Amino acid sequence: MSPEQCHTDTEACAQQIAERIGPDLRVAAPLGLGKPHDLLNALYRLTKADTSRSLALYTALSLTRPHPAPGLEARFVGPFVERHFGVGAVDPEYALDQARNQLPSNVAVHEFYMQSGALLRSGSAQRNYISQNYTHVARDLAVQDINLLVQLVARRETPEGVRYSLSCNPDLTFDFIDRVVQAGKPRPLMVAAVHPDLPYISGHAEVERDYFDIELNTEQAPPLFAVPRQPIDLTEYALGMHASALVRDGGCLQIGIGALSDALVYALRWRQEDNTQWRRALVALDPRGGTHALASRMGGLAPLRTGLYGASEMVMDGFMHLQRAGILKRRAWDNMALERAAACGRLSPETPGGHYLRGAFFLGSRELYQWLGELDASDPDALDMCRVSNVNQLYGDHQMLATLQRRGARFFNTCMMATLLGSAVSDGLENGEVVSGVGGQYNFVAMAHELPDGRSILMLRSTRQGPGGVETNIRWNYGHTTIARHLRDLFVTEYGVADLRGKTDSECVEAMLSIADARFIDALCAEAKAHGKLAADFQIPERWRNNRPEHLREVLAPWQAKGLLSPFPFGSDFTEVEQRLLPALDWLKKRSATWRGKIEVVKAALAPGEAVPGEDEALERMGLTRPTSVGDRIQQRLLKAALRRAAG
Repeated sequence: MSPEQCHTDTEACAQQIAERIGPDLRVAAPLGLGKPHDLLNALYRLTKADTSRSLALYTALSLTRPHPAPGLEARFVGPFVERHFGVGAVDPEYALDQARNQLPSNVAVHEFYMQSGALLRSGSAQRNYISQNYTHVARDLAVQDINLLVQLVARRETPEGVRYSLSCNPDLTFDFIDRVVQAGKPRPLMVAAVHPDLPYISGHAEVERDYFDIELNTEQAPPLFAVPRQPIDLTEYALGMHASALVRDGGCLQIGIGALSDALVYALRWRQEDNTQWRRALVALDPRGGTHALASRMGGLAPLRTGLYGASEMVMDGFMHLQRAGILKRRAWDNMALERAAACGRLSPETPGGHYLRGAFFLGSRELYQWLGELDASDPDALDMCRVSNVNQLYGDHQMLATLQRRGARFFNTCMMATLLGSAVSDGLENGEVVSGVGGQYNFVAMAHELPDGRSILMLRSTRQGPGGVETNIRWNYGHTTIARHLRDLFVTEYGVADLRGKTDSECVEAMLSIADARFIDALCAEAKAHGKLAADFQIPERWRNNRPEHLREVLAPWQAKGLLSPFPFGSDFTEVEQRLLPALDWLKKRSATWRGKIEVVKAALAPGEAVPGEDEALERMGLTRPTSVGDRIQQRLLKAALRRAAG
């Protein structure tokens, strides 16, 4: 790379790119954290300002900060966003315009995975969405005549010269470039945007300087996007408890991001560090012993002495917590002889070259980013960030080795809904609207069926809050599926585990009914009978009638009273006052979703009541201590009512 190809000014870099490529930019950018927002914004502005130009962007998971609605939401979210993301944070401008349906006609954005629920009302996003398995993206991208690839990188000076690390996103770049070269097409212009805070990850994530054509290295860079840590409620804790009993010591683990995965991680840590209390809580949740029976057959109830090996498309905070708890520690070697010796217990964990975590991209908190950098510096073998084709599938020249490394695999993914016959709805709605994307879910579900002792575990809450009130997430049928029923395996809700692998349709229906919310079991049962999938004389066991939220609260109350099921077990990005506000605002939001709930809110706001502890601090945080307008006074009354209801 020549000196003239090194830029310190983003606008000048964008101008040179535009002049070098011409009026039609066809850009590839990594999903999630690896996008250089400043550079993409500069290219986007150039295109918007000149209608003779065009921009087609191929990417996924364009991360934007929360943009709250006016009122109480803005009062809460606004100060938090400024504090958490930093004053200098930058959103991708194309993503903001796309969400507002304001993309110019000379710009097209194609994503294969969207920020969950963020683009349901964006016509262009819905039309330009590309439905793909994660492992097929590089293949399909290679035929799109991409002429520019931009990527956030870490930079290191070495005695041999400058090296770059693709760090958070080696997932698709290597596979994509290989596909382009194999097809005999010219490589796109490759631009490395250096970020000083991006952890340098060595090994398979590294490239030499000449891998890129242009380097952009500005004096200041916007803060890395850090995902705020979300609270875990009792429903999620119960689900995590059931799921944690399915994990086998010495096995392999894949998990994603979100409250359900956080609950699973916490339950695994609880199983490890306080096994007696963990078992007691599991017995309270599972008095009929269904989860215990599955644990004895495919999981475990004891602490994880050998530990787990992580092989997950996404590396998130949960793996950090598992490593710190001494759970994530089983190492794997990319050498068949060594791995066979390790599987037989004949290889020392101290043997060089073994890693205990393999991933394709990472995204999480700032604490995670710091941990990853420190881990690479202290134990460079521990983490292997590599191609998604290595992580998300078995096929290829690594198949035999990967099969052995991933022994005892448990692939945990979340879904929105499931049917009684075992299909799963994870990415979209039956009207065709896309909520997020397939991503790697199919990859891991299919892989679980290929591995000799692998299992796919799909986690979902049994109900959700709909416009008309509480709705069941377990359906008789649904007009869209992400995972077909012939790939059915294990489903987990807060009420237990349904093992569907190899079962008849009627057995699957019974298993799914057993983990459904009791308020919907009779209707679901009747529908299954009406379609001939359940015997006419089938009777719902009385013990299933306990599948209710109030029963969960009752059985978990002793551990909640001991502080073992706190909303933020891994720390919080919210202040103590904000943590008190969260359940109140959640109560208000849920009640305001239905007419019946709105009436309840109005009654609560008009009813007299005593102040709850911390109420004054909450009002001050929301700027409602001394309301000056009618609207502010209404907001104050609503907030007081919500605080009192949440406290009660």
